[in-house]
Amino acid sequence: MSILRQLTMISRQPSRLTNLTNSIRSLSITPSFEQKQAAQLLATEDRKDKEIDHVDDKQCENIFNKVNQQLRKDEEGRLFAVVHLCGKQFKVTAGDIILVEGYWPPAIGDQLSLEKVMLAGGKDFTLIGMPLVEPGLVDVKATVIEKTLSHTKTIFKKKRRKQYMRTNFQRSPHTMIRINTINIKGKINEPSTMVINEKQIF
Repeated sequence: MSILRQLTMISRQPSRLTNLTNSIRSLSITPSFEQKQAAQLLATEDRKDKEIDHVDDKQCENIFNKVNQQLRKDEEGRLFAVVHLCGKQFKVTAGDIILVEGYWPPAIGDQLSLEKVMLAGGKDFTLIGMPLVEPGLVDVKATVIEKTLSHTKTIFKKKRRKQYMRTNFQRSPHTMIRINTINIKGKINEPSTMVINEKQIF
């Protein structure tokens, strides 16, 4: 009975319970031959992982070489990009026109370089950023072509039986941008030395 009481007392105190389980584990000794087998299994698994990594590295190198060769020969096809602009994402190609809603400082005729590129690709490959593609690798040039107001939105409010009725009209500013060119500069899988000033990125 005294042992049962002691065990119930220990089970109520978590620190004593962990000490008891650790002491019981230290008493259970696995045979030495089983320990050797476990070590051998771990060694063979490490070898397999190294071989798989080596094969993966070779495949990646071949893919990078093919993409770099396409870029050198201008065989990448029509490039597209997903750019982050004013809190939204736009999938664009050369010649597209995108609409930025709300107030935005650039004036008509301003040349822009969209640096926040999240994804870019051609007919046979896609470069995916984490979350952005390497700075300076993809060059997206754009021009502000128009700054206008949106169509008139009618805002109507009414409270029944209260003689309350209001009609308001709203027009928000819009900016239209034309994407001029999308280019991939340099080689893929080579770190760039370009430093981006975060204050100039929209």
